[in-house]
Amino acid sequence: MIIDTLDNLEKYVSLNPHLKTVVDFIQSTNLEKLENGKHEIQGDDVFVNVQTLKGKSQTEAPVEYHRQMVDVQIPLSGSETYGIIPVADLPAAEFSVEKDCALIPGVPCLSYVTAHKGMFVIFFPQDGHAPDITDAQELHKLIFKVRV
Repeated sequence: MIIDTLDNLEKYVSLNPHLKTVVDFIQSTNLEKLENGKHEIQGDDVFVNVQTLKGKSQTEAPVEYHRQMVDVQIPLSGSETYGIIPVADLPAAEFSVEKDCALIPGVPCLSYVTAHKGMFVIFFPQDGHAPDITDAQELHKLIFKVRV
């Protein structure tokens, strides 16, 4: 897991060649004007989901993880907190290959980090994470999906 400011995202492109595509998209797009929904950037290898959702508490947010995709999550409307727990520490769960996701409710996270507007968080396949935690009524965010 990585948390940093958007100004530094380019420093991480060596970790995955598709991250350069994300950086280029961010630099050439008015992120605030993207409509909710899925926006393809580079086929199934890089796309972004724009979401406006109800904020959750730490106990309401299920832990999730992915096997084929890296998440680059960017809060647009304010701060978002993420619970973190290694996938190796999670109980067995049903995994949807089609959605590349397992959701595990009721699992307490080992720690929490908060990203504020102008920041990003990257979750790799080994990073269980519980997103969407905020006191705000609504959370507007971007979730870039980047193939491993």
